[in-house]
Amino acid sequence: MKSSTILALILTLLAIISCSQASSSAHNFLQCLSKKSISNNIYTPINSSYSSILQITIQNPRFDTNSTSKPFAIITPEHESQIPPIILCAKHSGVQTRTRSGGHDFEGLSYQSQVPFAVIDLINFSEVTVDVESKTAWVGVGATVGSLYYAIAAESPVLGFPAGICPTVGIGGHFSGGGYGAMLRKHGVAADHVVDAIIVNASGRILDRKSMGEDLFWAIRGGGGASFGVITAWKVQLVDVPETVTVFKVSRTLEQNATQIIHRWQYVASEVDKDLFIGIILSTANSTQSSEKLTIDASFYSLFLGRIDRLLPLMKEKLPELGLLREDCTEMSWIQAMVFISGLSVDTPLEVLLNRTDPATRRPFKGKSNYVHQPIPESGLEGLWRHFFEEEGESAEFEMNPYGGRMAEILDSAIPFPHRAGNLYNLLQVVFWREDENRDSDKYIKWSRRVDEYLTPYVLRNPRAAYVNYRDLDLGVNNVFGETSYEQASVWGKRYFKNNFDRLIWIKNVIDPENFFKNEQSIPTLHYMSQTKQTF
Repeated sequence: MKSSTILALILTLLAIISCSQASSSAHNFLQCLSKKSISNNIYTPINSSYSSILQITIQNPRFDTNSTSKPFAIITPEHESQIPPIILCAKHSGVQTRTRSGGHDFEGLSYQSQVPFAVIDLINFSEVTVDVESKTAWVGVGATVGSLYYAIAAESPVLGFPAGICPTVGIGGHFSGGGYGAMLRKHGVAADHVVDAIIVNASGRILDRKSMGEDLFWAIRGGGGASFGVITAWKVQLVDVPETVTVFKVSRTLEQNATQIIHRWQYVASEVDKDLFIGIILSTANSTQSSEKLTIDASFYSLFLGRIDRLLPLMKEKLPELGLLREDCTEMSWIQAMVFISGLSVDTPLEVLLNRTDPATRRPFKGKSNYVHQPIPESGLEGLWRHFFEEEGESAEFEMNPYGGRMAEILDSAIPFPHRAGNLYNLLQVVFWREDENRDSDKYIKWSRRVDEYLTPYVLRNPRAAYVNYRDLDLGVNNVFGETSYEQASVWGKRYFKNNFDRLIWIKNVIDPENFFKNEQSIPTLHYMSQTKQTF
């Protein structure tokens, strides 16, 4: 018998054995759970509602295809006391779990895996309780950024919270990765304002800040909570906001000197008053000179924590090139501004913030992120435009989000989120395609990689930096089976967490030494680092 035939038979046998073992593990897991009084919250493919439960918070249809791996079970606990049995049954049965709150993970790691798995879906943990007197709120991880904003505004017009711009993002992952938005220059990221949390660890213990200890509490605020346990709730310190704020959105094309304005923006957006956030969204548009010619549309959007009369002189002094006029600006409440900043019109009802999904924005995509420390020259921007004019680039968007202000005042090591002083802005690139083009998604992903390579001379290097909430598996992954080396994990870990990565590994060794909570980019367990406590 030829060696190639023998090898094929061995691989087939291994696949059969592996499938049989996985089926047995899944069966044992479900049998274990059946004895724990949570059967009403378990959905398997034989349930008619399985597909709807799985798809309800899949935000990237790139991972909603027939070939995408599916969980053999979805568990939707209603109380934290139901989570320890799930963890203990999974450990006993040798089953991997994934935890999902809002489903916005760029690589879909909260609802897919390379090995048989079950999803712990925390959609029922969506309660928000606001205490105006102490200026705090407890928020379940299944709540969305929009529902948090809505609940705060319902209690007070002068309290807010510095979280993200997209209202459908789940609180669980957003906070545990840092979580920045339009108030980051004034108040920092969301994780900077977390003052307590509830987490279920790998031993099934339910812990708050006091019982989990300061090391674990440090780790989950920006270090990726899914590496350390199942977080069910966050307690956050709210921030003061003016009764009236100002917003504007002004677009400029290449024919209207967009390149020159963007170039100038790089020098001032991170240096202006902390109350002022000016972001840019870049996309292609039909040229005003010819409907058959494409141009770049640069949409400058802003939240100013003050009134128009203070904003206009500031803009005239710092960025006169934009030509901002009074009629471009609108005064409104902070909560109305959160609706506007998300891309909706000023007259959209506030209840839109309670929507868990937005069908209009649900498109397959690939995202990448970088940090810029030095302004990109005009020639560099012009080279970027050429990529936009390629076929795949016509459906791409770039976001340029300025840092500085409060972000430059907080130490890189204060929490695991390290991207602070020195950053001019975060650069997010996203390329979209239609769902019926999923079979051709590879060409869009290759385009994204080409653009990322083009940006190399213009972005932070050694190590190159990236934002963990813009997950990118191109940066590197852990081994599916067996241990992952420090060198291997550092390839992606240092980009997300810089020097904080080593402390995260040490905490992981202590909290979850068996590496129960794992995925392709979870903090790994490295036993040689657990012998002595490191100095951080």
